[in-house]
Order: sequence, then structure tokens, then C-alpha cells
Amino acid sequence: MPTVQPPCKVLVSGANGYIAIWVVRALLEKGYSVRGTVRSEEKATHLRELFSSYGDKHEVVIVEDITKEGAFDEAVKGVDAIEHTASPFHMNADDPDELINPAVNGTVGILKSALKYGQSVKRIVVTSSGAAILSDIPTPSTFSELDWNEQCLEIVREKGREAPNMMKYRASKTLAEKAAWKFWNEHKAEASWDLSVLNPPYVFGPAIHALTSPSSLNTSAGFFYNYVALPNSSGATNEFLASTGTCWIDVRDLANAHVLSLEKEGAGGERIIVSAGLWKWQDFIDAANAISPPPKLATGSLPKGNPGAGTGHPSTVHVLYYDTTKAARILGLKYHTIAETTKDTLADYEAKGW
Repeated sequence: MPTVQPPCKVLVSGANGYIAIWVVRALLEKGYSVRGTVRSEEKATHLRELFSSYGDKHEVVIVEDITKEGAFDEAVKGVDAIEHTASPFHMNADDPDELINPAVNGTVGILKSALKYGQSVKRIVVTSSGAAILSDIPTPSTFSELDWNEQCLEIVREKGREAPNMMKYRASKTLAEKAAWKFWNEHKAEASWDLSVLNPPYVFGPAIHALTSPSSLNTSAGFFYNYVALPNSSGATNEFLASTGTCWIDVRDLANAHVLSLEKEGAGGERIIVSAGLWKWQDFIDAANAISPPPKLATGSLPKGNPGAGTGHPSTVHVLYYDTTKAARILGLKYHTIAETTKDTLADYEAKGW
């Protein structure tokens, strides 16, 4: 399948989101034209201002409800590739379907529109998650692209509304990705495009989307602010900070992975885990305290936790590992370090007056 190169036009769904807006930026910086979708004219304003220097290489269109039949029919016309990032990630859903329906219907909906009206589309990249791969296992385990998170589906089936919110979220990502592959496998003979799926873990790093305060940060970035920037880590215990953490990626590296997934022929028909490696909250806290001169945050002093008690400590246990050989082989992705991401994120907070 032919790959995509600048100056091709790329559709980015949910373009005002934390990850998507970095994808838009990465594409524009490489010389692509970008059409972003947002849910309202109000959400389009920030994007238009941020990328105004790109002139007609950047446009924003309104797709009010991504779950509606044919929601993307107009948006897919005349584009060469699609980056589908729009999907809810929060921890306050009561009914699991609040997360599952938009995730599944939005993903399948954009594929349907591409099949019907995206005659020039060559590749579609869908943002899935490590949540669609991992299972909670008490002993250290390494997961690869061959693994699927059936555990969360069983728990949500059994418990429904009573299932833990994290399981509801994981089920939404798992079912949306399964639905994407099912649709592609059923229609690949007639489609002009192939499918590539990225599976990132926790996503951290600076934010360039519209934010009014730290409380408007998305879930993973909000965790980072609460535990790494706020004094006393929002009341978290030293034991929690030293023992809590899995795998992560900088949002800018994930955006770069989206661009590379369009360009690398070998990414077609593949799900690809993109992860920079292991972390505990204490690792980020130690990195924050090593910054010189220290960042001047409105919240005052940085938390300390128990310095050195994170990943490098002999007693630290990691139970989740990802095999990232496929990302290295196909994408050749380079990653920010914990120190780099922490420094840039706290500089972002400082610039925002937080």
C-alpha cells in the first residue's frame, strides 16, 4: 500500500485534544496540510489561532457528534490519510456505555465514511491504548501486540455499572480497537486504504490545547500535575509515589509516532506498542527536584516524596512490561527521557502561571 508524504492532506479527528493537537502540529511542521475536526465552533477558535501561520494548509471543520451515522462523510472527502484520535478518557462514567459507545461508534463511523467517501485515503491511523493489551497480573509480565485485554471485558460484562471505572475505560479502548480491525478485515479488499493502530501507555508532557486551569487537564496529564507539581503530591503517601507507575510516553513522541505511521509502509496492517519505558511517580518527582534553577510554580515548593525510592531502588517492583521491538523496527521511534519531559512540563506550568 502506498504510504503518505508531505504535502498530502491529513484529517485529524478530535483535533483540539491533548494528543491530537500535537499530532496536528507535527504534521504541519513536516509540511502536510491538515484538516482537523472539533465538536463546536468555540473549540475551533484556539486551533485557528495557534496554527494561523500555516494559512490554508490548516483548516478546522465541525463534527458535532462523532457517534452519529455519517458524521465524518464530508470530512473525509479529499484527504490522503486519517489520524483518528477522538475517544473519551475519563474516570467518572457510571454506565460503561458512556465510554464504550462513543469509542466504538466514532472509530467504526470514521472507517465507514472513509470506505464510502474517502477515495483518495491511503492510510488510517487509529489511536488505541495499552489498555487494550494489558491485563492486571500480580507477577511481572511482558505484553506484546499479540495480547488483548479480555480481562476488562469480562469484568464489565459481570459487573456493569459496578465495575471499576478504569475497567470501563479499558473496555472502551479494547472494544473500539477490536471493532476497527473487524471492519478493516471485512472490507480491506474494497478499501483504498490500510489500517495502522498505535497502543500508547500513560501519556505525559506539555500541553498546547486550550486550558483554563490545571483542573481542565486531561486524565493522565492531570495525574502528573497532582503528584509531581503540587506540594505533598495531593496527599499521596511516599509508599504510593514509590510503588505506583507502569509505562509511559511523551505526548510529542506519540505525535511523532502518528506521523511515522503514515509514512512507513511497514506500519500498514499493524498494531504497534509505543512506550518510552518504565516509571514510578517518584522518578518524575526526583527529576523535578533536579531541575536547576528550580521552576517557579504558583503552588510553591515541589513535593519530595522519598528521593531515590523509584525505579532504580532495589526493592522496586514493576509488574507491567511492554515489548517495543515492533515500534523500533517499523517506526525507529526516539523517546524523550523522564528528565526531559519533566523539565518541559514544569516549564509549561510556569509559563501558564500555575
